[in-house]
Amino acid sequence: MHPEPVFPVFGLGHLAVLFLIVALPVGLGLAVRRTNSQRLDRAVAIGLSLLLAANYFGYASYLWQHQLLFWELALPFQLCDWAMVTIIVALLTRRHRWTEVSYFWGIGGTFQALLTPNLQVDFPDIRAISFFIGHGGIVAGVIYLLVARRFRPTLGSVGRALAWSQLYLVSTLLVDYLTGANYGFLLHKPAVASILDFLSDTHWIYILQLEGLALLFFAILYTPFAFGRRSENTAHA
Repeated sequence: MHPEPVFPVFGLGHLAVLFLIVALPVGLGLAVRRTNSQRLDRAVAIGLSLLLAANYFGYASYLWQHQLLFWELALPFQLCDWAMVTIIVALLTRRHRWTEVSYFWGIGGTFQALLTPNLQVDFPDIRAISFFIGHGGIVAGVIYLLVARRFRPTLGSVGRALAWSQLYLVSTLLVDYLTGANYGFLLHKPAVASILDFLSDTHWIYILQLEGLALLFFAILYTPFAFGRRSENTAHA
């Protein structure tokens, strides 16, 4: 049995935040496309990058001040930590390779965390606010790139994202074993209910199932673009 979460999943506050995470980047992206303004695009990219960085280091400072910052749990080995770095680089450099891994990690991983937040606090607790700024900022950045810069993943993007995911898996498993932490939920399932509850309790099988889930999510995320590209080719044939 999971402990009853304090945060009301899909309550009014949760739904409002999810709406803003989608609506704001879509609105800004459409504004950039309509005006074709490089200055506005740059301002959005810098603003969102600074928000993510300030939230990350600000929350670490909050934990430090309240003597809640333990080094074993403060290492940057959550998948969302890596996704934060890739989306910031993608926003500031416009490089496709950083954008593609941000897309698969941000929507395939971080968005799942937004739907089932691993929180035992509710608004206006700073931990809840920081959680949604950090995770929501990653997803908002990906949506913005899809709308404003018309990012479209390719089949090669799937392979490269999977390769980066293997690097994350191996690195984080090593850190988890050395520290006893549970970064990426690679040692065991989260305390709150999630899709991972359906996976095996045997660790090596659990890891293989996580790999399978990643492949499934990546395939699902690529499918709309594969069909869209096929439709475009048929139309031009």
